[in-house]
Formats: sequence, structure tokens, C-alpha cells
Amino acid sequence: MNKTTRWILIISSFAIVVSILFNTYIFFQRFKEEERTKMNIWARAQAEFLQTEDLDRDLGDLTLEVLRNNRSTPMIYVGRSGELRLNNISEKRAKDSTYLYQKIDQFAQENAPIEVCYKKECYGTLYYGNSEVINNLKYYPVALILIIVLFAAVVYFFYRTTRISDQNKLWAGMAKETAHQIGTPISSLLGWNEILKDEDGINPEITTEIEKDITRLQTITERFSKIGSIPSLERLNLVDETRTTLEYLQVRTSKQVHFSFESEAPVIYCMINAQLYSWTIENLVKNAIDAMKGKGSLKVRIDTDGKTARILVTDTGKGIPKNDYNRIFEPGFTTKKRGWGLGLSLVKRIIEDYHDGKVKVLHSATDKGTTMQIILKTA
Repeated sequence: MNKTTRWILIISSFAIVVSILFNTYIFFQRFKEEERTKMNIWARAQAEFLQTEDLDRDLGDLTLEVLRNNRSTPMIYVGRSGELRLNNISEKRAKDSTYLYQKIDQFAQENAPIEVCYKKECYGTLYYGNSEVINNLKYYPVALILIIVLFAAVVYFFYRTTRISDQNKLWAGMAKETAHQIGTPISSLLGWNEILKDEDGINPEITTEIEKDITRLQTITERFSKIGSIPSLERLNLVDETRTTLEYLQVRTSKQVHFSFESEAPVIYCMINAQLYSWTIENLVKNAIDAMKGKGSLKVRIDTDGKTARILVTDTGKGIPKNDYNRIFEPGFTTKKRGWGLGLSLVKRIIEDYHDGKVKVLHSATDKGTTMQIILKTA
């Protein structure tokens, strides 16, 4: 749907709403005019009834029929001597004079009172309110607007969801294509590393570290290839998977960051995807290092109660304000001058959507540090 079409639909919808509201208003006014005409007829019939009563004459059937026929409009007739006659007023409140005089004031605001007169002699005043039909009709435009707003909201969210879905498909496609493109140079690097191993005078530690980096690139490639698809989970030792990722990161991190790792048990099995879990730990560790500005202590601990495993990542960084505990997991939210704000949103998605776990800020204090917590079910 192009921009011009959207604007045409919006303007057309607005014009239809305005037209319906205007016609409802006209109908409402005509209904009130007809009701006033009915009340004027009733007032004349009442005046004739009172005049006939004074002269002791027979009253016509038509006059009686008019007086009896009002079954919907609430009204109060106030005679010149102050007597009150009620019609369509609750019998329970008929003896409450305070209530009745409040009703008279209300009716006077809703509709102009009608003098009950016959041949220039006035017998009293008729006060009448809006009938139930008119009262219901008043809320019709409001209900209509609410329905239209709700419909517009549904259309907007459907359009927005569709657009986000298309964007996600695009990003997933780009990620898979990136993974495919990286595969070729990785294969080449593997070959060159094998050639280096055969060369004399090459330190074996160098080729070993190159192998680790190539393996890491393969892991990253697998991560990108899994974006947009449901990953497979395996029963793996969470302790070993966490330790392997930490050891790799520790070698490639400044010596000013002190790493420590503890586990309550040497073996804790969970259903995880190795590549995505490693990505999660990597993101949490890198965020912690950034928060410490490359200098401090980073501790990772794993606890278990038999049913769940709890991974705690603690740093000595600048901390997180309490009102940002949930916001840090939103895509695009970042406190860094550079960065896309995607790391923790990926962590949340990997843990909660793919591993049926939980991730949150356990606690944090300004300039003292933060502890992030991951909870996974044991297997």
C-alpha cells in the first residue's frame, strides 16, 4: 500500500465519520423537536382538562387519550398552588421532595419549561426531561468514535506487525547470506593454517591460537545461519560450555580485567544450543567489561537446586539505574556513545524464546557493579 492510497483511505474514513456524526446530530435535534411538539400537545390537553374541571364539563376522549399516552418522557407538572403531578418518575422517589425539586432543575436545563395555559389563563408549568431513547442516542456518537478508534488501532498494529515481520525477514536473510559469504574465507584460512604448521621455525602456539580463532569464526557463522529459524537444543554440560566461552574471552581481554569462575557442581546438564548459549555469555561478559571500562573484576558463578541452574555474571562497573532494569533488554536501548543496543535484546530472546529460561538484572548499585542472572531448567 503506497503513501497516496493510505492518505486517501484516511481522508475517506475521516469524511465518513464526520458525515455519520453530523447526521446523528441532525437526527437527535429532530427527535428533540418532535418530543417538544408532543409535550406541547400534552400541555394543551392538561390545560383543557383543568379548565373543564373548573367548569364541571365533560372531557373529550381525545384529551384523555393524549394525557394517558405519554409512557416514555419523564415530566413533573407544577401547579400554580405548588402541587406536583408526576409522570414516568420512579414511585419510590415520588415522596422525596428534595429529589423532585432536583429533577425539576435538571429538566429545566435539558428542555425549556412549557407554560400550561388555556385562553390566557395559566394553571402551572410543565418540566420534562429527555426520554430514554434520547438519552441512549446521546451516547451513540461516542460509541461510534470508540469503535472507529479501535478499528484504526487494529489496522495500525496489523500494518506495524506486518512491517516488522518483513524487516525481520530481511535481516534474517542478510544474516544467512553473511554466514554463507564468511564460509569461503574460513575454508581458505584453514588451509593456510595447515601450511603454516608444516613450516619450520613456526611457534606451535601461534597456529593453535589461529585454530581457535578460526573455530570462533565458524561458531559466529553458525550463529548467523540460525537467525530466523528455531535452533535445536542438546543435553549439554552447562559448566563446560560456560567455562569454554570464558577461557576464550579471557585470553583476548585486557589483563586489567580479573576473571573468576565458580560452579556449585562439576556437571549440570541443561537443554541448550551451544552456539547461542555461548553468544549469550559472550554478550553479558562484553557488556560487563564495557561497564568497567576495561578494568575491574568479573565473576561468573553457576548454582543449582536440582530443578534449575542459575548463572550469575557479576562485574564491578558503573551499575544500572533501577528504572532501566527492564529497558536495557529493549532493542536499540544503549548507554554507550557507540553501539546498536542489540546485545542484551539478543540475550533475552535467546534465553526466554529459545531456551524457555529467564534473564534479568538481579541487583545493581551505582559505581559498585551489577549482577545479571540467567535461569535455565536442568535436564
